[in-house]
Amino acid sequence: MPAQNLPVTIGVVVLTQGRRPDDLERGIRSLLAQQDVQLDIVCVGNGWQPVGLPDEVAALALPENLGIPAGRNRGVAQVTGDYLFFLDDDASLPDPRFLIDAVAVLRADPSIGLLQPRVVDPTGLTAPRRWIPRIRKGEATASSAVFSVWEGAVLLPRPVFDATGGWAEPFFYAHEGIELAWRVWDQGLRTWYAGNLEANHPVILPTRHADFYRLNARNRVWIARRNLPVPLMPLYVGSWTAIQLLRGARNPAALKAWFAGWWEGWTTDPGERRPLKARTVWRMTRAGRPPVI
Repeated sequence: MPAQNLPVTIGVVVLTQGRRPDDLERGIRSLLAQQDVQLDIVCVGNGWQPVGLPDEVAALALPENLGIPAGRNRGVAQVTGDYLFFLDDDASLPDPRFLIDAVAVLRADPSIGLLQPRVVDPTGLTAPRRWIPRIRKGEATASSAVFSVWEGAVLLPRPVFDATGGWAEPFFYAHEGIELAWRVWDQGLRTWYAGNLEANHPVILPTRHADFYRLNARNRVWIARRNLPVPLMPLYVGSWTAIQLLRGARNPAALKAWFAGWWEGWTTDPGERRPLKARTVWRMTRAGRPPVI
């Protein structure tokens, strides 16, 4: 059978704590509406037993909340497919051809190892600029190579994901998309922001998480300790420390929490260390973002 006639198979991991049943239902419904793909879907309950799922969706109950990266990793082991797609429980796909179109992007350009779509609030609220994962934001509809991803809806070939070592489980929450993107680049591939493809997600302040500032700081340091050559570690952490000092000048409580996380990042075990290759650092630099910011 010619390769172009083979079915497109995608393992899908939907992560949830069961706190947003309406959003979860919307997201799963949008998956089941996808056309021209074969999906193997698991709904991972992070400290929750998923209930009321369609017959086409398997359930995996984790006895406790293991954190976002670990929860996603547990789901990967439950699904098969040539590609992996990760969808948060408050995200959905408005276009029934989203997945087949996203796969077409990867097939058309083998240098792309991971794809993140444009993110749009389904009610029409203005999307925050942070959802465009590049320094020079530009138009949200413009596509480009990027060096981090918004993690709520990402697609990549399964062998690429396996080679990254998976989501960074110690992180629990925050910045796992930076490490995943860097480890895609370290395979000689690129991470891609597809501005022509759309996923939906409500505008919600990330500071709703009680440990937002602490985990952001801790994981920034851990990203450096896990992934950067030693000479670049102080440059990366130093640049983000300076940025946070500017951002937090009028919020002493947030700054205090941030520096508590910063200290935790240096004094606790970040897990596996896999420094980027020198040629990866050079490729990222030539592409516009050396891994020092």
